[in-house]
Amino acid sequence: MKWSEIMIHTTNEAIEPISNILHEAGASGVVIEDPFDLVKEREDQFGEIYQLNPDDYPEEGVIIKAYLSVNSFLGETVEEIKQAINNLALFNIDIGQNHVTISEVNEEEWATAWKKYYNPVKISEKFTIVPTWEKYEAVSSDELIIELDPGMAFGTGTHPTTVMCIQALERTVKQNDTVIDVGTGSGVLSIAAALLGASQVTALDLDEVAVQSAKLNVKLNKVQDKVTVSKNDLLNGMNGQVDVVVSNILAEVIMSFTDDVAKAVKPNGYFIASGIIQQKKDQVKDAIISSGFTIVETIVMEDWIAFIAKRG
Repeated sequence: MKWSEIMIHTTNEAIEPISNILHEAGASGVVIEDPFDLVKEREDQFGEIYQLNPDDYPEEGVIIKAYLSVNSFLGETVEEIKQAINNLALFNIDIGQNHVTISEVNEEEWATAWKKYYNPVKISEKFTIVPTWEKYEAVSSDELIIELDPGMAFGTGTHPTTVMCIQALERTVKQNDTVIDVGTGSGVLSIAAALLGASQVTALDLDEVAVQSAKLNVKLNKVQDKVTVSKNDLLNGMNGQVDVVVSNILAEVIMSFTDDVAKAVKPNGYFIASGIIQQKKDQVKDAIISSGFTIVETIVMEDWIAFIAKRG
């Protein structure tokens, strides 16, 4: 089978929405070439993680690659992808150069090319993300390992917005807590919450592909007795209250449902919000506070912001 590689030169801000557009168009996974990966400071904190070739990365901006099967609908699909990316500007999302190129690769190249970007990565004091095909042994007895298969993807668990969420979960989730993960994607945050001791985790996503991907990863990490994955639009129709709500989605979406989060979180419970670019930090902060939360910690990684907020 022949595959077509679509390559988009864009910005950090546009990574998540463009990745979702590609998945919705039928891509089985995405590769993100971000020059920030070459200079991340976390290697110094957690030790050498992996080696990267600077020649694989753009001098500025970010390159997102995805692979689509070559068929009679390919041209139409590519045009729909381009239009959907252009429409992001309507939401004040900076799409940068937005330079799109298409090239053809054979199945053998496609099957292995993206794997070189995905290696075991220690992302916090406790957690290491490990791809399913890699052999990895815990360095310490308290290390927690999350295995992910990004074949259906929605991120490899190592994007700054995800890393900050996991670090925030470490600081907030207690034994037997209940958690809701809004916009679960690969399910990585739900898995992390379960491994940290949460007794019940509800993982929600509107995208059916994400739901299936999360279910596979939950089972892979043997936490299906604690994590329930469902298709749902944000918190619509959800009843009861939980100890922690975590959401790693677009800033605009976070601002649209902070009141619903306040209803879903117990008094003295926590709301972890990530996926926020620096330019929208104050807007999101104001929305969270206006819904009755107090910001107890602001986490910053590269150009991204995450808030840990406590309900009064």
